[in-house]
Amino acid sequence: MAAQGRGSAMVAMVVLFMLIFQLEMGSAAVYTVGGGAGWTFNLASWPKGKSFRAGDILVFNYSVGAHNVVAVNKGGYNSCTAPKGSRSYTSGKDRIKLSKGQNFFICTFPGHCQGGMKIAINAM
Repeated sequence: MAAQGRGSAMVAMVVLFMLIFQLEMGSAAVYTVGGGAGWTFNLASWPKGKSFRAGDILVFNYSVGAHNVVAVNKGGYNSCTAPKGSRSYTSGKDRIKLSKGQNFFICTFPGHCQGGMKIAINAM
Protein backbone atom coordinates (compact mmCIF):
# COMPACT_ATOMS: atom_id res chain seq x y z
CA MET A 1 0.00 0.00 0.00
CA ALA A 2 2.84 2.42 0.84
CA ALA A 3 4.49 1.85 -2.55
CA GLN A 4 1.22 2.66 -4.29
CA GLY A 5 0.96 5.92 -2.31
CA ARG A 6 4.47 6.95 -3.31
CA GLY A 7 3.70 6.12 -6.94
CA SER A 8 0.58 8.29 -6.85
CA ALA A 9 2.53 11.12 -5.27
CA MET A 10 5.18 10.83 -8.00
CA VAL A 11 2.52 10.96 -10.73
CA ALA A 12 0.93 13.99 -9.06
CA MET A 13 4.33 15.76 -8.92
CA VAL A 14 4.97 15.06 -12.61
CA VAL A 15 1.52 16.38 -13.56
CA LEU A 16 2.06 19.49 -11.41
CA PHE A 17 5.47 20.10 -13.02
CA MET A 18 3.96 19.76 -16.51
CA LEU A 19 1.20 22.26 -15.66
CA ILE A 20 3.69 24.79 -14.32
CA PHE A 21 5.87 24.34 -17.41
CA GLN A 22 2.85 24.80 -19.69
CA LEU A 23 1.83 27.98 -17.86
CA GLU A 24 5.37 29.37 -18.21
CA MET A 25 5.38 28.71 -21.95
CA GLY A 26 1.84 29.99 -22.44
CA SER A 27 2.58 33.33 -20.81
CA ALA A 28 4.70 34.72 -23.65
CA ALA A 29 3.30 37.93 -25.10
CA VAL A 30 3.15 38.58 -28.85
CA TYR A 31 3.93 42.08 -30.11
CA THR A 32 3.48 43.31 -33.68
CA VAL A 33 6.41 45.65 -34.31
CA GLY A 34 5.14 49.06 -35.40
CA GLY A 35 1.52 48.11 -34.69
CA GLY A 36 -0.74 48.45 -37.72
CA ALA A 37 1.96 50.22 -39.73
CA GLY A 38 4.26 47.19 -39.39
CA TRP A 39 8.05 47.12 -39.72
CA THR A 40 8.80 50.53 -41.19
CA PHE A 41 10.83 53.70 -40.64
CA ASN A 42 11.16 55.74 -37.42
CA LEU A 43 10.34 52.97 -34.96
CA ALA A 44 12.90 53.84 -32.28
CA SER A 45 10.15 54.94 -29.88
CA TRP A 46 7.84 51.96 -30.55
CA PRO A 47 9.23 49.85 -27.64
CA LYS A 48 8.77 52.69 -25.12
CA GLY A 49 6.18 51.92 -22.46
CA LYS A 50 6.16 48.20 -23.20
CA SER A 51 7.53 45.58 -20.80
CA PHE A 52 9.26 42.82 -22.72
CA ARG A 53 10.24 39.46 -21.26
CA ALA A 54 12.54 36.75 -22.52
CA GLY A 55 10.42 34.39 -24.60
CA ASP A 56 8.04 37.08 -25.87
CA ILE A 57 7.48 37.02 -29.62
CA LEU A 58 8.01 39.96 -31.96
CA VAL A 59 6.11 39.83 -35.25
CA PHE A 60 7.64 41.83 -38.09
CA ASN A 61 5.14 42.49 -40.90
CA TYR A 62 6.47 44.03 -44.11
CA SER A 63 6.44 43.67 -47.89
CA VAL A 64 8.74 40.87 -49.07
CA GLY A 65 11.51 42.27 -51.25
CA ALA A 66 11.08 45.77 -49.83
CA HIS A 67 12.57 45.11 -46.38
CA ASN A 68 14.13 42.45 -44.19
CA VAL A 69 14.87 41.96 -40.51
CA VAL A 70 18.36 41.19 -39.25
CA ALA A 71 19.11 40.39 -35.62
CA VAL A 72 22.39 42.13 -34.79
CA ASN A 73 24.54 43.01 -31.80
CA LYS A 74 24.83 46.52 -30.33
CA GLY A 75 27.71 47.42 -32.67
CA GLY A 76 25.68 46.36 -35.70
CA TYR A 77 22.72 48.36 -34.43
CA ASN A 78 24.80 51.50 -33.91
CA SER A 79 26.63 51.22 -37.24
CA CYS A 80 23.67 49.89 -39.25
CA THR A 81 25.70 46.91 -40.44
CA ALA A 82 25.15 43.19 -40.04
CA PRO A 83 28.20 41.50 -38.54
CA LYS A 84 29.14 38.06 -39.88
CA GLY A 85 26.85 35.41 -38.48
CA SER A 86 23.86 37.75 -38.04
CA ARG A 87 20.52 36.05 -38.57
CA SER A 88 18.41 37.43 -41.44
CA TYR A 89 14.66 37.06 -41.85
CA THR A 90 12.86 37.67 -45.14
CA SER A 91 9.37 36.11 -44.94
CA GLY A 92 7.45 39.38 -44.47
CA LYS A 93 5.76 37.83 -41.42
CA ASP A 94 8.75 37.00 -39.25
CA ARG A 95 8.19 35.77 -35.70
CA ILE A 96 11.25 36.21 -33.48
CA LYS A 97 11.54 35.10 -29.85
CA LEU A 98 13.27 37.60 -27.59
CA SER A 99 16.32 36.54 -25.61
CA LYS A 100 16.95 37.84 -22.10
CA GLY A 101 18.84 41.14 -22.24
CA GLN A 102 19.31 43.43 -25.18
CA ASN A 103 17.90 42.49 -28.60
CA PHE A 104 18.71 44.58 -31.67
CA PHE A 105 17.06 44.47 -35.11
CA ILE A 106 17.76 46.39 -38.29
CA CYS A 107 16.74 46.41 -41.95
CA THR A 108 19.81 46.02 -44.16
CA PHE A 109 18.29 47.39 -47.36
CA PRO A 110 20.39 50.41 -48.42
CA GLY A 111 19.52 53.49 -46.37
CA HIS A 112 16.72 51.84 -44.39
CA CYS A 113 18.51 51.42 -41.06
CA GLN A 114 20.00 54.90 -41.38
CA GLY A 115 16.44 56.14 -42.00
CA GLY A 116 15.30 54.72 -38.66
CA MET A 117 14.29 51.19 -39.58
CA LYS A 118 15.80 49.66 -36.48
CA ILE A 119 14.74 48.86 -32.93
CA ALA A 120 16.46 48.00 -29.67
CA ILE A 121 14.54 46.00 -27.07
CA ASN A 122 15.56 44.98 -23.57
CA ALA A 123 13.84 41.80 -22.38
CA MET A 124 13.78 40.94 -18.69
